[in-house]
Amino acid sequence: MADEVDLGVDLDPADSVVRPGADDLERAAEAALRPRHLDEFVGQKVVREQLSLVLQAALGRGRAPDHVLLSGPPGLGKTTLAMIIAAELGTSLRVTSGPAIQHAGDLAAILSSLEENEVLFIDEIHRLARPAEELLYVAMEDFRVDVVVGKGAGASAIPLALPPFTVVGATTRAGLLPAPLRDRFGFTGHLDFYADDELERVLIRSAGLLGVPLAHEAAAEIASRSRGTPRIANRLLRRVRDWAQVRGDGTLSLEAARAALEVYEVDRRGLDRLDRSVLTALCTRFGGGPVGLTTLAVAVGEEPETVETVAEPFLVREGLIGRTPRGRVATPEAWAHLGLSAPLPTDTLFG
Repeated sequence: MADEVDLGVDLDPADSVVRPGADDLERAAEAALRPRHLDEFVGQKVVREQLSLVLQAALGRGRAPDHVLLSGPPGLGKTTLAMIIAAELGTSLRVTSGPAIQHAGDLAAILSSLEENEVLFIDEIHRLARPAEELLYVAMEDFRVDVVVGKGAGASAIPLALPPFTVVGATTRAGLLPAPLRDRFGFTGHLDFYADDELERVLIRSAGLLGVPLAHEAAAEIASRSRGTPRIANRLLRRVRDWAQVRGDGTLSLEAARAALEVYEVDRRGLDRLDRSVLTALCTRFGGGPVGLTTLAVAVGEEPETVETVAEPFLVREGLIGRTPRGRVATPEAWAHLGLSAPLPTDTLFG
């Protein structure tokens, strides 16, 4: 049976300062900074307004709201919104993830234990096993599960009625969701990356909760290096706080922010060690490409999946690398960011 996950962080990958792999204390720190209600949630104005209407209408009718699907890159607040949905409805939240549900029986055990109007949050819902996915179709639409008794020719299915409940699914890859599952969600919200001014508001709120003085210039500096992601912004804030406590006077000034982020190898564009390793290898070892993903990953000592899912999306979004049918290529901006001169095109060299 799939274990229920305590109310913690999104189950998304990241690294050191900028990406997951956080220990229990780090997770607890992240959870403490989460907003508890919709009016405290910064950013995502359209999704907040739409979700507010869905929840208010459901409360007015005294019924469980439609199932909710939240999509978008890691760290933008999908888990937080799931917690807020349960809080706004005045009910409890049951948390699990797609990879944790390997068999239909795992999901059936969770569904059969749900109470009326409870919220079930399934992170990485696109990674559900197919048998569990098919069971979820019926549960979401008809509020029942079919429990199979016996084996072979003598097996029979006994329908088990479920109380009304709401599924909140989160995915970083909405395109992998099969259409039958996607169609069973009454509301779909896509979360976009945050603007720097929105991240500044997130940082000011978090600094207040942490009880540390944060200068406006420092908030702007941290926000500009946070890759448009609140989770990263809050992590960098805590690292700046650490630096200010140990090497400074406890004040989170612009100077403290810059010094701390230099120690943690987060540059002015938000690139970290892995990002720069990928760019450096692409430019210096492979002449700017094109080069295959596997070859590039070997050159930086990482798994291809890590390079593709962790570093590459941000580098592409920043216009530093391009993906072509022949492989990855460095853009002129990548060469400039590394302080290198791009090689001249072959036709220029040989006329």
